[in-house]
Amino acid sequence: MWGMESSKRHSPFALLGQKLRQFREIRRESVAEVSGAVEIDTELLERIERGEECPSEDILTLLISHFALREQEAVQLWEWAGFQRGPDANGMQELISKSTIVLVALDARVLYSDNADVATSEHGLVMSFTQSNQQAQQVPIARVGMSYEHAQKVLEALQIALLRQKYQPPMKLLPPGTSE
Repeated sequence: MWGMESSKRHSPFALLGQKLRQFREIRRESVAEVSGAVEIDTELLERIERGEECPSEDILTLLISHFALREQEAVQLWEWAGFQRGPDANGMQELISKSTIVLVALDARVLYSDNADVATSEHGLVMSFTQSNQQAQQVPIARVGMSYEHAQKVLEALQIALLRQKYQPPMKLLPPGTSE
């Protein structure tokens, strides 16, 4: 057992992995949530967090962006990963300012929730929607994050939809196959 502990401590990227795991745990996100957000396999993220594997520059950039790290933290991770800054690079600011495009397949299914929790931070809020299963446990079905400005617009849209449902009479439709 002691030999295993010793080898874990001396993993080539142990410090990098520990710090990435710390950022994930601070945000109270699971390995599956973070790996889904940056579109990598959970097994790869687990190997990275154990320090067994170094993320590629692209993956590290996505993780830095996902965790919304400050420049100093990003530079430290970049250095622990062994990536060199070119002579013409202006620190991590250039890396952080690059846009990242992530394509996500849209799932048209509607998931019905019977509970929602809201967590706030200085950047905005995250709504976690859950559904009760047969054992009366709350199972997460969706997480949605947004700025406070966007949350205000969502709240206004919900209020309008609820008022319409309550006070607007249902529209009468013509039966199919008839015209006037």
